[in-house]
Amino acid sequence: MKRRKTILVFGATGQRGGAVASRLIGGGWNVRALARAPDGQNAQDLARQGVQVMQGDLGDEASIRRAMAGVYGVFSVQPSSGQGAAYNVTDEDEVRYGQTVARIALESGVRHLVYSSVNAAGPAKTGMGHFDSKAEIETYIRGLGLNATIVRPAAFMELLMLPGMGLDQGAFTFFLRPEQTGQFMAVRDIGVIVAAIFADHDRFVGRTIEIASDQVTGNELARKLTGTAGKPIKYQRFPDELLAETPFLGKLAALVDDGRLAGNAGLEALRHEFGPLTTFDAWLSGPGKALLAAAMHADHADMALRQVPCPGIRWSRAAPCAPVSGSCDWCLIGIATCLSRPASGPSDYDHVVISGAWLCQGSKDRIWYGGTRWGKDDSGAV
Repeated sequence: MKRRKTILVFGATGQRGGAVASRLIGGGWNVRALARAPDGQNAQDLARQGVQVMQGDLGDEASIRRAMAGVYGVFSVQPSSGQGAAYNVTDEDEVRYGQTVARIALESGVRHLVYSSVNAAGPAKTGMGHFDSKAEIETYIRGLGLNATIVRPAAFMELLMLPGMGLDQGAFTFFLRPEQTGQFMAVRDIGVIVAAIFADHDRFVGRTIEIASDQVTGNELARKLTGTAGKPIKYQRFPDELLAETPFLGKLAALVDDGRLAGNAGLEALRHEFGPLTTFDAWLSGPGKALLAAAMHADHADMALRQVPCPGIRWSRAAPCAPVSGSCDWCLIGIATCLSRPASGPSDYDHVVISGAWLCQGSKDRIWYGGTRWGKDDSGAV
């Protein structure tokens, strides 16, 4: 009987790596995962599927070497600064982790590495650290001479259901212009695509592939959301005032406008190569339906701004800051972001949803939520 090959999947306790692990298990591969907490719920769920879960950390090279011993392939994905305090990593951390995984894969004799990058990565700098970090990892992987495939997924459909998009206000607010087309990826499909890549080494080694599941305009997206929700949902682009006042969001909008973040995948070619992929309609009738319902019933007190022990102002829509890693003066739980207020003036972090000034700076105190500005008069602050 032929021995099954083993794939080491990084990020297997998350959505992207989890989708890859599940698809590989279903396809008859042995799957190994590295987890900081093997006894945690997500790791135990993987173990019940038949995944071999090993204790380790991206910052611990010895644990990576142990996990890579004897494996055929590696799926490499790293946490990024764009995910906020959920992982508490910098762009430099991400680059170091991605390069470490690739280097140890080469030294361990791994036959095939698949690296999950982002559709905005490329030779031209984006000015966004958590995109340019992935381009740097790509360049490193190519320079190693490692047998590798790079996939560049479009924005995930699941991310559209995060709080702050305005769905609880009967609208959907995003970066696309109403008639502009954007490509999106269903998380399950990255499992489909990566499993197919591992199954056909000679066909895919050396390739960089832009991947997406479907594409829609902003207005089409609103119509699809309306049909699933059973109530009107209008589409709106983030207001120009917000984009002008918040450099982070403004840069993202510019990348969508120039096409780099809107997506450039050849959908017909992908379907020919990998088979049927998940349309937006199929996603909304499946896993997206419950996510949409939850997003539409989100409460500002739970999903918008949480907290600040600042003298002289209290937000009626605020609640005590939930425990997160790092030291916080305030936090935005909806995007898993924990921020510390500097001694004076704004920092690189004021671009997240704060508009114009830090929360406790007098008449400018305001936040953006769902494309709408909320200030002291709006919130009932005292």
